[in-house]
Amino acid sequence: MKVAVTYENGQIFQHFGHTAQFKLYEVENGQIVKEQVVDTLGSGHGALAGFLVNSGVDTLICGGIGGGAQAALAEAGIRLFGGVSGDADAAVKALAEGNLAYNPNVQCSHHNHEGHGHSCGEHHCGEDKHGCTGH
Repeated sequence: MKVAVTYENGQIFQHFGHTAQFKLYEVENGQIVKEQVVDTLGSGHGALAGFLVNSGVDTLICGGIGGGAQAALAEAGIRLFGGVSGDADAAVKALAEGNLAYNPNVQCSHHNHEGHGHSCGEHHCGEDKHGCTGH
Protein backbone atom coordinates (compact mmCIF):
# COMPACT_ATOMS: atom_id res chain seq x y z
CA MET A 1 0.00 0.00 0.00
CA LYS A 2 1.33 3.44 -0.87
CA VAL A 3 -0.21 6.16 1.28
CA ALA A 4 -0.07 9.93 0.77
CA VAL A 5 -0.83 12.40 3.55
CA THR A 6 -1.44 16.12 3.05
CA TYR A 7 1.51 17.39 5.02
CA GLU A 8 2.76 20.49 6.84
CA ASN A 9 5.30 20.54 9.68
CA GLY A 10 4.61 16.94 10.72
CA GLN A 11 0.86 17.45 10.82
CA ILE A 12 -1.97 16.56 8.44
CA PHE A 13 -2.61 19.70 6.38
CA GLN A 14 -6.32 20.48 6.46
CA HIS A 15 -7.05 21.69 2.91
CA PHE A 16 -6.29 19.10 0.22
CA GLY A 17 -6.49 21.53 -2.69
CA HIS A 18 -3.89 23.85 -1.20
CA THR A 19 -1.37 21.38 0.18
CA ALA A 20 2.21 22.27 -0.73
CA GLN A 21 3.57 18.87 0.28
CA PHE A 22 2.56 15.26 0.64
CA LYS A 23 4.32 12.77 2.84
CA LEU A 24 4.39 9.43 1.03
CA TYR A 25 4.56 6.16 2.94
CA GLU A 26 5.01 2.60 1.78
CA VAL A 27 3.23 0.17 4.09
CA GLU A 28 3.83 -3.57 4.01
CA ASN A 29 2.46 -6.14 6.45
CA GLY A 30 1.12 -3.41 8.73
CA GLN A 31 4.48 -1.63 8.98
CA ILE A 32 5.78 1.60 7.46
CA VAL A 33 8.80 0.53 5.40
CA LYS A 34 9.59 3.77 3.57
CA GLU A 35 8.63 7.43 3.84
CA GLN A 36 9.48 10.64 2.00
CA VAL A 37 8.18 14.19 1.76
CA VAL A 38 7.45 15.45 -1.76
CA ASP A 39 6.60 18.93 -2.99
CA THR A 40 3.44 19.31 -5.07
CA LEU A 41 5.20 21.96 -7.19
CA GLY A 42 2.24 24.30 -6.97
CA SER A 43 -0.30 21.80 -8.31
CA GLY A 44 -3.78 22.52 -7.04
CA HIS A 45 -7.12 20.79 -6.65
CA GLY A 46 -7.75 18.51 -9.67
CA ALA A 47 -4.07 18.31 -10.67
CA LEU A 48 -3.24 16.82 -7.28
CA ALA A 49 -5.13 13.60 -8.08
CA GLY A 50 -2.92 13.16 -11.16
CA PHE A 51 0.14 13.94 -9.06
CA LEU A 52 -0.83 11.15 -6.64
CA VAL A 53 -1.51 8.68 -9.47
CA ASN A 54 1.89 9.47 -11.01
CA SER A 55 3.47 8.86 -7.60
CA GLY A 56 1.88 5.38 -7.40
CA VAL A 57 -0.36 6.30 -4.47
CA ASP A 58 -3.42 4.13 -3.76
CA THR A 59 -4.56 5.68 -0.46
CA LEU A 60 -4.92 9.29 0.74
CA ILE A 61 -5.25 10.62 4.28
CA CYS A 62 -6.25 14.26 4.53
CA GLY A 63 -8.31 16.80 6.45
CA GLY A 64 -10.89 18.69 4.41
CA ILE A 65 -11.47 17.93 0.75
CA GLY A 66 -14.05 19.19 -1.72
CA GLY A 67 -16.43 17.12 -3.81
CA GLY A 68 -14.60 17.67 -7.08
CA ALA A 69 -11.34 16.39 -5.65
CA GLN A 70 -13.15 13.45 -4.06
CA ALA A 71 -14.60 12.54 -7.46
CA ALA A 72 -11.17 12.81 -9.13
CA LEU A 73 -9.64 10.52 -6.49
CA ALA A 74 -12.48 8.01 -6.84
CA GLU A 75 -12.06 8.00 -10.61
CA ALA A 76 -8.33 7.39 -10.13
CA GLY A 77 -9.03 4.46 -7.77
CA ILE A 78 -7.45 6.15 -4.74
CA ARG A 79 -9.04 5.29 -1.38
CA LEU A 80 -9.81 8.40 0.68
CA PHE A 81 -9.61 8.75 4.45
CA GLY A 82 -10.72 12.34 5.06
CA GLY A 83 -11.51 14.43 8.09
CA VAL A 84 -8.30 13.36 9.82
CA SER A 85 -6.14 15.74 11.83
CA GLY A 86 -3.05 15.57 13.98
CA ASP A 87 0.30 13.87 13.51
CA ALA A 88 0.83 12.45 10.00
CA ASP A 89 3.09 9.56 11.05
CA ALA A 90 0.64 8.51 13.78
CA ALA A 91 -2.27 8.54 11.30
CA VAL A 92 -0.46 6.26 8.86
CA LYS A 93 0.56 3.93 11.69
CA ALA A 94 -3.09 3.79 12.81
CA LEU A 95 -4.22 3.08 9.22
CA ALA A 96 -1.66 0.29 8.89
CA GLU A 97 -2.99 -1.22 12.12
CA GLY A 98 -6.62 -0.81 11.03
CA ASN A 99 -7.36 1.77 13.75
CA LEU A 100 -7.56 5.07 11.86
CA ALA A 101 -10.44 7.32 12.94
CA TYR A 102 -11.70 9.24 9.92
CA ASN A 103 -14.89 10.77 8.55
CA PRO A 104 -16.30 8.78 5.60
CA ASN A 105 -18.66 11.69 4.83
CA VAL A 106 -16.04 14.44 4.91
CA GLN A 107 -17.21 17.64 3.26
CA CYS A 108 -15.37 20.79 2.38
CA SER A 109 -16.59 22.58 5.49
CA HIS A 110 -13.32 24.48 5.65
CA HIS A 111 -14.69 26.52 2.74
CA ASN A 112 -17.34 28.03 4.97
CA HIS A 113 -14.96 30.34 6.83
CA GLU A 114 -16.18 33.90 6.42
CA GLY A 115 -14.29 35.84 3.82
CA HIS A 116 -12.75 32.73 2.24
CA GLY A 117 -14.25 33.69 -1.11
CA HIS A 118 -16.15 30.59 -2.23
CA SER A 119 -18.45 27.92 -0.94
CA CYS A 120 -18.59 24.15 -1.09
CA GLY A 121 -21.14 24.24 -3.90
CA GLU A 122 -18.71 26.01 -6.19
CA HIS A 123 -16.65 22.85 -6.70
CA HIS A 124 -19.14 21.85 -9.40
CA CYS A 125 -19.46 18.15 -8.87
CA GLY A 126 -21.03 17.71 -12.31
CA GLU A 127 -24.04 15.64 -13.07
CA ASP A 128 -23.05 13.00 -10.52
CA LYS A 129 -21.28 11.09 -13.28
CA HIS A 130 -18.32 10.45 -11.00
CA GLY A 131 -20.33 9.05 -8.12
CA CYS A 132 -20.08 12.25 -6.11
CA THR A 133 -22.74 12.38 -3.44
CA GLY A 134 -23.67 14.39 -0.42
CA HIS A 135 -24.30 17.78 -2.02
